[in-house]
Formats: sequence, C-alpha cells, structure tokens
Amino acid sequence: MSRLMYKRYITRRRARFQSLNGVVNLPWGTAAEKRDGFLWRGDKLLCAASAQNTKDFFVQDDDGQGETRGRLVTAILACLDPQEARQGASNARWEKIWADRRCRAYKRPDLEEHWIWTEDFYNAPIGDLQHIADLVGAKI
Repeated sequence: MSRLMYKRYITRRRARFQSLNGVVNLPWGTAAEKRDGFLWRGDKLLCAASAQNTKDFFVQDDDGQGETRGRLVTAILACLDPQEARQGASNARWEKIWADRRCRAYKRPDLEEHWIWTEDFYNAPIGDLQHIADLVGAKI
C-alpha cells in the first residue's frame, strides 16, 4: 500500500513536540487520522504527514499492525544508534544493513555515502521490519 493512501496512524512512542497549534503530548498507542496531507487527533492538527515528527513518533496502522510496527521500528533504530556506548556493535550492525538487499529498498537513493531511511521504512510491512530487526539483533 502506498504511503499516500495511509489513513490511520498511531504513536510508536510518547509524542512530545511543538506543532503549529501548540504543544502536542500524546501517549504511546494514540490514534491519529491523516486528512489532506496532515495528521489530526480529532480536530487538533498535529503535523504534516511527511514531517520529521511523523517519522519520529508515528507509524501507519491501516492494517491493524501499528503497535507491532512501532515496536519494531523503535527497536531497530535503538540498535543502530551511533550514540550508544557500544559504538563498535552499532557499526557492525550498520555493515549488515548496507550489505542486505532487502534493506536497500528502504535507503534514500539520493545519498550514496550515508544511510537515511525512507518514509516507507517507518510504515513497512511487518515481515520486512522483522527481517531488519533479526539482522541487527533488535530485542522487541
């Protein structure tokens, strides 16, 4: 399913950020609806669907797998965090990501020397996310 067609999102972790309409503070698992390219909670505008806040805090839940998807995305990103104390382990995990053909579908193609996840990664099918999680040893 194309990310343009997603309608239902949930928070994958507590969402605390400043929106155009004020402070957003939503607990994990809170539902949001996409309308006209923006995420809404009821009548409150949260953020643009393509914004960094969406990547940082939300995943699509149109298939009812948002909670699992959110846990997987969060665990994968935590394993790959370059700021972690075991940076050597993080680097080894990144090498696996770079070498994996399935992962490359989720790398922005415009950046040859750096890996930045595409928007599709944050909304990927559970099977793909589970593959990536297994590859990097993410604990769910």
